[in-house]
Amino acid sequence: MGDTASFDDFLRLDIRVGRIERAEHFPEARKPAYRLWIDFGPEFGTLRSSAQITVHYTPAELVGRRVLGVVNFPPRQIGPFRSEVLVLGLADAEGAVVLVSPDAEVPLGARLH
Repeated sequence: MGDTASFDDFLRLDIRVGRIERAEHFPEARKPAYRLWIDFGPEFGTLRSSAQITVHYTPAELVGRRVLGVVNFPPRQIGPFRSEVLVLGLADAEGAVVLVSPDAEVPLGARLH
């Protein structure tokens, strides 16, 4: 088991649901990745992310998909692209990322509780 985290640690993470509006290949990334533009609703607007999710998804399949992302991490510069949100996923048996998403309709920007 990893390090112990407190409930307060969890509460400091602001995890929200967003809808991918645009996805494209990110050829400048060191590992295969996509550039994503994700709508997190009126409070946050559209945020950008770089995600290594090329094994299970094509850019066309990603558009319109709802995902969870951490919106309160500081932005990271990844080559020429500024990533503003960390998209959440789980590793499959081979280590490829599978996105985490709600299984029912929720408003964009809804916070994980």
